[in-house]
Amino acid sequence: MILRAAQLARLPFDRELIINIAFVNDRAMAKINEDFVGHEGTTDVITFCYLEGDDELFDGDIAVDLFICVDVAEREGAKRKHSNYARELTLYIVHGLLHSAGEDDLDVISRKRMRRREGEIMKVLKKEFDFEIIFI
Repeated sequence: MILRAAQLARLPFDRELIINIAFVNDRAMAKINEDFVGHEGTTDVITFCYLEGDDELFDGDIAVDLFICVDVAEREGAKRKHSNYARELTLYIVHGLLHSAGEDDLDVISRKRMRRREGEIMKVLKKEFDFEIIFI
């Protein structure tokens, strides 16, 4: 599912690169958020993408690090009408991969574009995968 999501996000993988995903709790996410982003508190996903850096990547190198907060996914999945824990986790992965592909959500226009792309990718993934089996 991760590879398919990366393809749908149009990540420029032309070699065997790694997408590293760490599933963390609120406490760990708040620490990462403060240490690396300079924000206080927890969040759903933090993305580090190394595709645009000055260093050349080789087969087997990590191209993307995603930190996904399982506590946020559990809360949001229970709160949102058409969601659940597994769908939220999948959405956070898609969101992080879209950031890695160059999308941002810092202003109204780019946020709308990102939400539209998230919806498109989630629709395809939902047809091809059962999120509840992947994320028990």
